[in-house]
Amino acid sequence: MDTVKSIKGYFKVDEAQDQASKRKTLKRYLFLSVSFVVLVAFVIIGTTVGVSHGRNNHSDASTQSSTPNLTPAVSLRSVCSVTDFPDSCFSSISKIPSSNTTDPEVLFKLSLKVVVDELASISDLPKKLSEETDDARLKSALSVCRSMIDDAMDSLNETISAMEAGDVKNIVDDLKTWLTAALTYHETCFDTLDEPSPSNKTVNANSTLISQSLKSSMQNSTELTSNSLAIVAKVISTLSDFNIPIHRRRLLAFPSWVKPGVRRLLQEKKVKPNVTVAADGSGDVTTITEAVLKVPFKSNTTIVIYVKSGTYEENVFMDKSAWNVMIYGDGSSKTIISGNKNCIDDESLHTYQTATFSILGKGFVMKDIGIINTAGPEKHQAVAFHSQSHESVFYRCSFDSYQDTLYTHSNPQFYRECDVTGTVDFIFGNAAAVFQDCTIRPRQPLPNQFNAITAQGKSASNMASGIVIQRCKIYPNGKVTAATYLGRPWKKYSTTVFMESEIGAVVDAAGWMRWDASVDPPSSILYGEYKNSGPGSGLTKRVKWAGYKPVMSDAEAKKFTVASFLQGNKWLPADGVPYQLT
Repeated sequence: MDTVKSIKGYFKVDEAQDQASKRKTLKRYLFLSVSFVVLVAFVIIGTTVGVSHGRNNHSDASTQSSTPNLTPAVSLRSVCSVTDFPDSCFSSISKIPSSNTTDPEVLFKLSLKVVVDELASISDLPKKLSEETDDARLKSALSVCRSMIDDAMDSLNETISAMEAGDVKNIVDDLKTWLTAALTYHETCFDTLDEPSPSNKTVNANSTLISQSLKSSMQNSTELTSNSLAIVAKVISTLSDFNIPIHRRRLLAFPSWVKPGVRRLLQEKKVKPNVTVAADGSGDVTTITEAVLKVPFKSNTTIVIYVKSGTYEENVFMDKSAWNVMIYGDGSSKTIISGNKNCIDDESLHTYQTATFSILGKGFVMKDIGIINTAGPEKHQAVAFHSQSHESVFYRCSFDSYQDTLYTHSNPQFYRECDVTGTVDFIFGNAAAVFQDCTIRPRQPLPNQFNAITAQGKSASNMASGIVIQRCKIYPNGKVTAATYLGRPWKKYSTTVFMESEIGAVVDAAGWMRWDASVDPPSSILYGEYKNSGPGSGLTKRVKWAGYKPVMSDAEAKKFTVASFLQGNKWLPADGVPYQLT
């Protein structure tokens, strides 16, 4: 997948407020209490070391039954052993004086501290490197990397805040979500730096050196973030192993990110807006961008924007200070937001920067709106919609482009009764994204191109991400003669499941396409199908990849339902947007 010229206003967030908030969060970090993590980690370490000790000392029954006396080094190595980078985990934490402890709680907090310190040390590097080059495309990529490092720092802050939530299950899930997002931001920077020029223009040696310098400098923070995520993921895996009881909320009729007030707003046909947008001048403003400027900084209450019927030709960017915004229209075929940014007309642009509509702030809701990128197939990467909004909901919306239509970048996202149209990798990214009762419509691409519906970007085993297509309909938009596939694995741990969906004859009998045409994907991917129907759902000629499950069991499929995969019973609304937890 091809993966952004800097968007003016990208750092529109009030920097004084934002920095004050970050300082407060980091200060709280020193006083966190995660007794559950301590308990589980002690059980892991105690059991592992105790068993080993017992096997070597059969005659000492009292020693076998007692809690072993662990040294700080053994404790740290035990915690780090669950990570993909145990050496960097041990070396980075052991340098800190307070690591002279056997307390896993302290060690986990220190694993976060070393990530925060590392990110802080490189936060200004993209800007400094940008001053060393006149290459517009590289400058653009570096601006993306600068914002990704900043977003990764925010995710670490969210991780720290989530540890104060109190409910054990919520804490663990949130830790995984925020750390997954932080890793995704690293990957987005790397992908953008590596994205080739559409014209295949040769990159000069200085630009290559600058790019490699940043990637090398970010390697430590990438590994350290992965280490923290691995520790959390392994804690989760021990819950069932040791049968530790967890408080569970009752199941709602929808994933629980959405507050009761938002549930009501989604259910109502007419909602009283805070701002009305009307191109004919009958509203408060005439453009959506003007409405976005009226959104308060990190609002804790829902801000409603109503966009009347019409086509609004503008690129809308909502930065990470735009919290709890709901935007709705008069229908996806009546209220349309249209742009045409792409990577051909402006070669300084990267995929990340081409979106007609981009949302970063958490708690975003969109209803009855159509988003289009009109660049056309010959312009290659041209994103219609990009979301890295935590716990976002999209209801009765449409997303229309060709290559890279819908960028489900990061964080949990839920799509219900939406239409998605495109060609190459037209649903892509590394969010935890579930599509229910949607219509997915491949269209005719350029000559010699094929269609791939999905390209999922999970790059590490412990990431909480993947694409789930459930109870959807996959049929062509017009006449399609090009080979069309359910997806292709973008990254090493790419995870995509099609379940209970109607798959039209447009889908090739092989079902899936390699990323690298010459080799099968690694066995670490997880691609699966479950109880699909339609002429394109036949399994006899499907690929034979090691990581592909043509027939998933009920238990395997259950892991990818809204309730399990999105923890939907904790954030989706009980009323309003319909959804199925299982």
